[in-house]
Amino acid sequence: MADLSRQLQDVTAQYQEIQKDLADVIAARQKLDSQLQENQNVQKEFATLADDANIYKLIGPVLLKQDKAEAVMNINRRLEHIQSEIKRVETQLKSLGDKSDQKKVEIIQIQTQMQTGAPQGLAA
Repeated sequence: MADLSRQLQDVTAQYQEIQKDLADVIAARQKLDSQLQENQNVQKEFATLADDANIYKLIGPVLLKQDKAEAVMNINRRLEHIQSEIKRVETQLKSLGDKSDQKKVEIIQIQTQMQTGAPQGLAA
């Protein structure tokens, strides 16, 4: 029974670590969503500007004039990067979700064994 108790503690600690990682990845996903929305708004604004419009880029405390074509290209590149990061984070979320579900099942199995007083023999 002491082995089952120790095993339950270990699996619970692993589950809590997965939940912490999951929360971190969800926060990263939300940040990427925010960045995506901001950049899409900039892209829409650029679409409404004339080709000879003045565009300035903030670099530190200085505003530097930038060519519209270059600015549009930078925004498009940034959007592609953000979208690829979102795909990567989504894959990570799915993986962590699967691991979390697996640990939940292990915890339930151990708890059931402890309640029934069954000998240790956790099914993998």
